[in-house]
Amino acid sequence: MNDLSIFPADIAEMSIAQLASLPTQQLYEVDTNIDKAITWLKGARTKVDAALEQRFGQQGREALHDTARDFGTAHFNVDGVHVKYELPKKVTWDQKKLKAIAERIVASGDAVESYIDVKLAIPEVRYTNWPPSLQQQFADARTVDAGKATFELSLDEGGV
Repeated sequence: MNDLSIFPADIAEMSIAQLASLPTQQLYEVDTNIDKAITWLKGARTKVDAALEQRFGQQGREALHDTARDFGTAHFNVDGVHVKYELPKKVTWDQKKLKAIAERIVASGDAVESYIDVKLAIPEVRYTNWPPSLQQQFADARTVDAGKATFELSLDEGGV
């Protein structure tokens, strides 16, 4: 690698074309350093979020409880700092029970779509294991788009 170091502020100011034209070893270094920074930032974010929960979580829950709510947003001040505490409602549904309910709705003659959002999906692994005759029946309903490409750079033996 050459002696030029690229700092985060430099990367932010560079165009995509400028980044793409960096020497390969330098682009590798930038990519590796960004991955390390992301890993570090995720760990730091997790730790700070846990500290915020430890410091303000009980106050936030009490503020919600004081307004007869289990979920939602509460605001309070601590030592001159405004804290916005949000505790969203997270709902999950038992899929087997929903399926049984949906079958009862259909059996009674009602349209299940009036009560339940239904999204049909076929796992690609299952689809590719079907016989061609079955795949053909579903082909018109299937759209294949490219996902986001990923790149992993590594140094060749003896590189750098």
